[in-house]
Amino acid sequence: MSLTPWRRTSGPAARSQLHGEGRMAAFLVSPTLLVLGLVIAYPVLSAVYSSLFSVPDIDPKTGFIEKGDPFVGLDNFTSIFSGAGDRFWNAFWNTSFLTVTSVILETVIGFAMALIMHQGLRGRAWIRASILVPWAIPTAISALLWRWIFDSEGIANSVLNTKVLWTTEGFQAQVAVIIAEVWKTAPFVGILVLAGLQIISSEVYEAARVDGAGPVRRLWSITLPLVKPALLVAVLFRLLDALRMFDLPYILIGAGKQSVETLSMLAQDEASNVRFGPASAYSVVLFLYVFLIAFAFIKLLGADLLGARDQSARGTRGKGTGKRPRQGTGSGRNLQKEATA
Repeated sequence: MSLTPWRRTSGPAARSQLHGEGRMAAFLVSPTLLVLGLVIAYPVLSAVYSSLFSVPDIDPKTGFIEKGDPFVGLDNFTSIFSGAGDRFWNAFWNTSFLTVTSVILETVIGFAMALIMHQGLRGRAWIRASILVPWAIPTAISALLWRWIFDSEGIANSVLNTKVLWTTEGFQAQVAVIIAEVWKTAPFVGILVLAGLQIISSEVYEAARVDGAGPVRRLWSITLPLVKPALLVAVLFRLLDALRMFDLPYILIGAGKQSVETLSMLAQDEASNVRFGPASAYSVVLFLYVFLIAFAFIKLLGADLLGARDQSARGTRGKGTGKRPRQGTGSGRNLQKEATA
């Protein structure tokens, strides 16, 4: 039986077909774009518009507050980055320090959790459930729980046999926020990494064992390279979430504490004092900060996030050799090379 070879349609018929597929794709995507426009675009544009206005002053003629917010252009942004923006820079560095420190610890601890949950241990389901409990607790409840732990007469001081005032100004307040944040969100990293571990074939590890690779060698040469896309996605999500940190330090330590005040807390404080223009300016700066971090992360590591770099490398090797792997130890070496590529 002969098969007719498939041929690409060309000419006006092909252009008409592509045009029809494009219209259908645009029609199917339009509801999503509409929802994204209402949920994302409108609040961002509204914040940018509000940041161009300032707080109304008192009319010297009448002695009453002027009606409407006066238009000041970019004055709110210039005041942020000028000498009057010391509070902003304090919140900026607090946000960056808390984010970097907590995300690093969450990545290390979450990866260790994923390795434990991936093992074929007895009662593995109970272990996974207990690890995920902190992530399931609402942030406000978690902050109250840790506030009781870090009380002057709480469990932390009893265990350490000290009298540290964790919820007051100082570095100890930052440590308390980092501990509470890592405790809550490390399971999130663990569950994403666990999903990446479960798609790794056991044949790769068996081939590495045949070639004499030990546990540390298998971890660095097989596990980490193959789980890297899932790990990078987890780190990206945690970066974007930690940069917007508000409720945990606000409830755990309290408002107005310079040592833990973040950009979100600063914007909320301005808005609560009916200074909507400066509050919107802080929000816009925070939005740009988060956007630049996400853009740089995806731009530099975009291929690794999708795993496309490893797949393309394997495809190129396969096309170039055109040979099947040999059986025995040679097959193990090929599998280990694929894992470490």
